[in-house]
Parts: sequence; C-alpha cells; structure tokens
Amino acid sequence: MKIRIGILAFSDGREYVYKQLKPINRRFLKMTVDVLRNTGEIEPIIGEEIIWTPQLARAQAEKISGQNIDGTIFNFSTWSFPNLAVIAAQNGKGPHLMLSNLNPQYPGLVAMLASAGALDQLGLFNERIWGDISKKKIKKKVLTFCRAAHAVNTLKGQTFGLFGGRSFGMNTATADPLQWQKIFGVDVEHIDQLEIIRGASQVSHNKVETAFKWLTKNVGRILYDNNRLTKEKLKFQIRCYEATKAIIKEKDLNFVGIKCHTELSDYYVTQCLSQAFLNDPYDWNGEHNPVVCACEADMDGGLTMQILNLLSQKPVLFMDFRHYDEKENVFVFCNCGSHATWYAARSNDPRENLKKVIFYPSVPFFPGGGAHVQYVASEGEVTLARLSRKDGKYWMAIALGRFIEYPREKCEETSRQWPHTFVKLNSDPNQLISEFSSNHVHAVSGNFVNELVQVCRILRIKPVVFE
Repeated sequence: MKIRIGILAFSDGREYVYKQLKPINRRFLKMTVDVLRNTGEIEPIIGEEIIWTPQLARAQAEKISGQNIDGTIFNFSTWSFPNLAVIAAQNGKGPHLMLSNLNPQYPGLVAMLASAGALDQLGLFNERIWGDISKKKIKKKVLTFCRAAHAVNTLKGQTFGLFGGRSFGMNTATADPLQWQKIFGVDVEHIDQLEIIRGASQVSHNKVETAFKWLTKNVGRILYDNNRLTKEKLKFQIRCYEATKAIIKEKDLNFVGIKCHTELSDYYVTQCLSQAFLNDPYDWNGEHNPVVCACEADMDGGLTMQILNLLSQKPVLFMDFRHYDEKENVFVFCNCGSHATWYAARSNDPRENLKKVIFYPSVPFFPGGGAHVQYVASEGEVTLARLSRKDGKYWMAIALGRFIEYPREKCEETSRQWPHTFVKLNSDPNQLISEFSSNHVHAVSGNFVNELVQVCRILRIKPVVFE
C-alpha cells in the first residue's frame, strides 16, 4: 500500500506577480512530484492550481484532504503570502511538511519560514525541510516525514483488542483508554479471555488437523513430554489461535494484547502459539498481514509494536529485558511468547524459519501447559523502541542495535525454553537501564530511528534516542 501525500504549491497574492511566477512554481512542483512518485513508495495527490488567493487555499486544501491522504506537503519555490498557508492548513489535513526547493533566485525559503512561523503562532504542527529534493539526503528526510505521517494517520481510528486485564501486577502494561484516544486516536475494546476458550471449542476438527500436520512437518523439533506438552495440548493451542483470529475478524480489531497469565497459562494452555503466529506474516493457512499481538496484555507494548509495524510493514518482536552480558557486551532479551518466528531466519519462506524453531514444553510456572515457541533470532540490524509514561506524560525510548546470533546453548544461561535475541547496542547499558521505564522492549528489522523521532514530533511526545 502506497503512502498518499497531498502536495500544494503557493505563490504571491498579487495576480500579475502570480502569473509571472506560475511557470517557475509549476516547474518546481513537478520536480517534487516526480521525485516522490519515482520512489515507488509515495502516491502524490496534487492540488490542481497554484494557490494565490484565500479562496483557492481553502478549496484546494479541502479537495485533496478528502482523498484519503496521510499528510500534506506545502511546496515553496518563490515568495508567497503566508496567510495562504494558514488557511490551507486550517482547512486541510495534517501533519504538514513545509518544503522549500533550492531556488536561490527567488525567496522560497523566506516564504516557507514566514508561513511556518504563522502556523507556529496558531499552534499548528509543521515540519520544515529546505534543499534540492532530487538529492539523496533531502529526499530521505521527506520520505521519513511521509512514513511517519502515514503511521500516525493510519493509527487514528484503529481499535486495540484487550483480552483480559493487568497481568502479573504490571502497572506499566496498563494504560488509560481516554488518554490513548486523545493522543493516538486509538479505541480500546475489552474482551474477556473466556471468549478465546469458548471460541476454541467451535473450531472444526479439520482445521485443527491441517494446522497440526503443517506444524509437525515444518517445525524443527516438537519436544513432547506427555505432561505439559502433549499432542492434545498443542492442538488446543491451535484452537485458541484460530478462535483469536475469528474474534479479531468479527470485532474488526487492528492489534491486540492477550493477558494469558495466570488464568489461561495456569488452567488451560499458554497463548505462545497465538502470539507467535499472529505477529508472523504466515501460518498454516498461507500468507497474511502480521497482526500485532502483545504478550501479557501490555497496552503500551502493543501500541509501540503497532507503530513499528505501520512504519516498516514487517513483523515486530515483544521481549523482556532479561540480562546484560558484560563480558560479551550484549543484552539478552527473551520472553515466553510473542516472538514472530520470521526472525529465526528472516526468510519469506516459512519453512526456512520454522526449521530453526523448537517447541518446548511450558515452564513449570505455567502448569496449564502448551508449547513455548523457541529459537535464537538471526543476525541483522534492528530498531528498538518502547512507549512509556513519566508522571502521566508519554515518551518513547529509541535505540539502534544489531541482533547477534549465538549457539542455542547460550540460552541455557537464562531460559532455554523461550525465544531469545542477543542484542548489541551503541548506547551505554548503564544509562539505558537507568532511564528505561519498562521490563518490555520491542524491535523491528531495519533502521527506523528517524521515522520514530518524527512520529513523536507529530504526536508531540518526547523521543529519547539512546546512542
């Protein structure tokens, strides 16, 4: 899905000057549109006319904002009257990027700063970029804005499915639904975990057998112990997964969190299978878009993961800060569930990923039983993030790191049954642990640090990049 970005160009409010400048404004507008369209990532939605009157400012802004855009670029290549940008911003759809082309013969930069300052006075968010958009550095900045605008606007109107409530007394896993609505535009739908169990009983035998055969064929090893992990318990986990998918579809949920502990993990089965394959881009039914699923009903965790997914269109991980190995200079992140198996090999072929996966019996602390989906994440660059609150105000921790692949035996130092990531960070571990506000952290493949910072700027929350 391409990012739809509106583009409006502004000019002088005097008709005779507007006519003189029209060819110049058209030329620079076309350059901006062509560069963005040629990325293959952006679908430009262009204003039909260069804006030089208040009537045009309102009409053009309203017209493009009604075309499902993710944000708007205001293009300045010559002088324009600043009030026109204000009218367009008030009648259009943000966030707004003020872009001044590199055109030193004409005061486009002057127009951009005057217009941006006017928006500032009214408390209207705007980002500013100045330079030649055909240059890689400037184009990258514009794309960063576009991706962040898409993530923020897509988030608005989405629904988080909260299965259960607070898990293990973790206050950091809870959030105020009204604050979510105010800042992020996300609704919260509360669902009893019993709905998963009820739905599980209605899953057809054929569906279960198809899934069971697929897992048996493709998973590296399944370590049945005739106690906490039996064929019957694994099949019940499959039923829970299919039931959860059905609820997500029925209630039109965009991302979810499942409490699991302790009702389900003590008396039924753990939900590790659901959390792994919801976050994956595939299951036994074929390819599917990842549905962010947060372990332990961690609301801010799920929200962080959803933002990472919207920016990257990739599976996202849910992990515990488990240990810092001082000798190896690596953080050890692991958690009982929610590790998408895609990270086992980062392959588009699920067989390549799953052959590195082991299904372990659940740990004794979860007597309900079921499989833990264990593997060691493959090497590669990752972005880590976490939304948290200090004194009621949101902020986001951001770090760039790299997964390092170790032999599976290293997992014996922590919890051998659980999926692991070994992470090298550029940041000081003491500073990170001193300032981080949660036991949970989240990661996605690739570098999205700048995009996350831009998301925070648009949402007006504080980004803290650990470098």
